[in-house]
Amino acid sequence: MIDIDWGKFAIVAGVVLLASVVLPLFYSGGVRLLETAGTTSAPARVGAWACFAVCIAAVLFGLWVVVPQFH
Repeated sequence: MIDIDWGKFAIVAGVVLLASVVLPLFYSGGVRLLETAGTTSAPARVGAWACFAVCIAAVLFGLWVVVPQFH
């Protein structure tokens, strides 16, 4: 018989739900800031690249968690 730890399952489900909302939010925010920045607004460009950096960091962290050779 399969024994499921429902508490850990709920944590994983919550993290996946949160990541599936937050990452597209940061990516679309970065695209929006980059598009509105044009060539004149330095703070908007910095904000856009910060949003993209959050997305890249989340993807790299996910790869680190999944691939056992990184541990």
